[in-house]
Amino acid sequence: MKLFGTDGIRGRVNEYPITADVALRMGKAVSAILKNTGSRRQVVVGRDTRLSGGMLEAALTAGLVSMGVDVILVGVLPTPAVAFLTKSLGADGGIMLTASHNPYEDNGIKVFGADGYKLSDALEERIEQLILGEDAELSAASPGEIGRVSQISDGSEQYAAFVKTSLGSHSLDGLRVVVDCGNGAAYKVGPRLFRDMGAEVIVMADQPDGLNINQGCGALHPGKAGELVRQHGADLGVSFDGDADRVIFTDATGQEVSGDKVLGLCALGLKEEGKLKNDTLVATVMSNLGLKEALAQCGIRFEATAVGDRHVLECIRRKDYNFGGENSGHIIFSDHATTGDGILSALHVLLLMKRKDASLADLAGFVKEYPTRLVNLRVAAKPALATLPKLTALMAEATTRFGDAGRQLIRYSGTENKIRVLVEHRDAVEVDNWVEIFTQAIKEEIGCP
Repeated sequence: MKLFGTDGIRGRVNEYPITADVALRMGKAVSAILKNTGSRRQVVVGRDTRLSGGMLEAALTAGLVSMGVDVILVGVLPTPAVAFLTKSLGADGGIMLTASHNPYEDNGIKVFGADGYKLSDALEERIEQLILGEDAELSAASPGEIGRVSQISDGSEQYAAFVKTSLGSHSLDGLRVVVDCGNGAAYKVGPRLFRDMGAEVIVMADQPDGLNINQGCGALHPGKAGELVRQHGADLGVSFDGDADRVIFTDATGQEVSGDKVLGLCALGLKEEGKLKNDTLVATVMSNLGLKEALAQCGIRFEATAVGDRHVLECIRRKDYNFGGENSGHIIFSDHATTGDGILSALHVLLLMKRKDASLADLAGFVKEYPTRLVNLRVAAKPALATLPKLTALMAEATTRFGDAGRQLIRYSGTENKIRVLVEHRDAVEVDNWVEIFTQAIKEEIGCP
């Protein structure tokens, strides 16, 4: 059974594979693939605010130390902070316990290498083999070689200092921002950073209780921040997901600004400053056709990857680019970070607004998106699309009919039992028509519980 999806291992707590037993074996498996950079191997472990985080942290830690690996517990911190600390502390790897935007009933495990980047497919496959098999490499250390567990209390301070250094000596004085922490990992360090940069901050969803993460707040519910933006006359709202590697924006009218528009305005801002490497934005196949057209008019190339911020990063590193992301809110400034960073990205956008003395809506206005609709359907199984004759025939028909006027993209979620149906077209009527056609075919050939 495949454990890793597009963003680590994820699932419902106390149901396979998100169990204490798997977490224990994960610790052992990770220890077996670490490259030893010092006299002892070390792994940084962080988590978000979910109730199950403590349970999984304890099991994971037990697995690691039983194999002779020292564990550095950093507590509740955003995923990008854990990635940063892994590299800055000279650890051999890092692990984040989070299910991102999912409800508290879910949790997950993300693994980073010593460089702060997510692991390659080959290393993830090796970890799976070790977790699922009975491998001699998972034999425990002798009593005298068991690892040690330590905690650091200043992880958020180290991360905050890094973020401020990467932004330079700029101020957000005069800007008012609503910060929706999603009752997740950014609930402390997020508001603090905005205040430290000089912004006036209105905070919401910063009282996590283990059960309310992402509950009616955060990146999945940016309208809540939008309401406060209107009430307080703020310049914009930022809404983080559970581990704060994503951010969704709302403008001064309280309206959500799409992830593609934010990617576009950031790319254009970098190009104007001469900081966009090879004049290229890297995004995924989920990005709107209108983004590609708008960028081309500004002399910016668009390079598409498979879905998942890891694929965006791999392309950035392989081809010497420095900026990209996903329309879901992952934004990667690779000159500064090794993963998507919602807090860092939001601060970059605010500084761009300040530098150009422009509203978020004005900055985003050059991107004219095609009418689009994305539908997520729960499915009982995930048969290969090629084995579904009616659906594949309809997909081919739509592609032929659309030509350059639109597109369709149908794929399974890498983290949930869902199939995603995306349709874009210059004609909104065509979008709705084809979404219904595809949905009906999926219900007939797969079944939707």
